[in-house]
Amino acid sequence: MSYAYLFKYIIIGDTGVGKSCLLLQFTDKRFQPVHDLTIGVEFGARMITIDGKQIKLQIWDTAGQEAFRSITRSYYRGAAGALLVYDITRRDTFDHLTSWLEDARQHSNSNMVIMLIGNKSDLESRREVKKEEGEAFAREHGLVFMETSAKTAANVEEAFINTAKEIYEKIQEGVFDVNNEANGIKLGPQHGPANVHPGSGNASMSQSGGCC
Repeated sequence: MSYAYLFKYIIIGDTGVGKSCLLLQFTDKRFQPVHDLTIGVEFGARMITIDGKQIKLQIWDTAGQEAFRSITRSYYRGAAGALLVYDITRRDTFDHLTSWLEDARQHSNSNMVIMLIGNKSDLESRREVKKEEGEAFAREHGLVFMETSAKTAANVEEAFINTAKEIYEKIQEGVFDVNNEANGIKLGPQHGPANVHPGSGNASMSQSGGCC
């Protein structure tokens, strides 16, 4: 399918915060409660429309375990956007955000758009991290912030699409050099008006998803 731009994303964060579940909900519109852990990196893709242009999102879902951090680091390079995910019911996953962010900033291009996501907002009764804490962390580090639920799909679309909008705005402002694919942006064959409805498109996923 033709597109105007391709944006590469990476999803990072501790094991078990729901990274693979977020990807599956966004690409396939479904929730899979039981997952194997992601080993290394998995991949998904979907087409969206911004400002009348078709944009393909190519999303790399990374393993959260320390043993795979070196693999994960190699995927920061060439990513235009990152979703940094923690679990609102597990304080430790929030406490580890600083380490993840340092890793991301060290190994990525400086213009990468980072969206902070507090996942599992459907589990309000088990909440350990207040929404205000997430907002404060995002403000302090210059991130975009949202709470999501991969289970109910709350804000999942918005998280991926709002990240793309930020990247698109940076392209319009000349911040990103679209001719340098190392920035995680690739020019597509289509530069005219979009002829496909927003949100439509195909999705490709590996079958063994891991909710980590």
